[in-house]
Amino acid sequence: MSSSLADDGLWCRRFHPAPDAGRRLVCFPHAGGSASFYHPVSAALSPGVDVIAVQYPGRQDRRQEPPIDDIGLLADRIAEVLGALSDRPLTFFGHSMGALVAFEVARRLERHGNGPQRLFASGRRAPSARRDETVHLRDDDGIVAELRALSGTDARVLDDEEMLRMVLPALRSDYKAVETYRSEPAAVVRCPVTVLVGDDDPKTSLDEARSWDGHTTGDFDLRVFPGGHFYLADRPNEVMTVLSEHFTSAALSHHA
Repeated sequence: MSSSLADDGLWCRRFHPAPDAGRRLVCFPHAGGSASFYHPVSAALSPGVDVIAVQYPGRQDRRQEPPIDDIGLLADRIAEVLGALSDRPLTFFGHSMGALVAFEVARRLERHGNGPQRLFASGRRAPSARRDETVHLRDDDGIVAELRALSGTDARVLDDEEMLRMVLPALRSDYKAVETYRSEPAAVVRCPVTVLVGDDDPKTSLDEARSWDGHTTGDFDLRVFPGGHFYLADRPNEVMTVLSEHFTSAALSHHA
């Protein structure tokens, strides 16, 4: 697999470049989310870790591009780019929709022998844990109501009609991608999987979170935090501790 530098710059955001870092964390946003959601993660981990936040088409500086409403196609495109960035050990972190994208990208990279060391799947039920959801078929007010219920979107955006009009096409596309996603039967990754979830997440029950165990042939770990779907916005220090422990452990095992 190969990737042009132009593609790298299009899909990957480095808020705190860390050219000398020995390890790389790739972060995948939630539905309607953008790379900037992970700016605090980048600030906390660099310069020890090269933090890359993926920017999907259809938002922020890629607003003029059509969004991709298919998880598999989105994963195909991202895997092409990340395949050229596997000169250092990769770790994936995806929240909500981003957990599914990260899972599918990991599967693609593993076919070429350069998958991640670990996948952190946050705020998302296992790929095989299906619910019938049709948010993407609602009118604009219905989608906004869903955003308010999840408390993950800045209220200033929800109350600004002009900004809403800008983000709704990508949001609707993302919801379609998630709600029409179907995992291949027995789809697994070889890397260990750590699942992080809020204990009051309306989108993911603890049983649905535990079901990720069936999607890895590696180790499985479940971390439960107080909070709802966007528990990580309220518990940033605790989430960063989990990530820091991973990178410390990975560095120690490398030097052992």
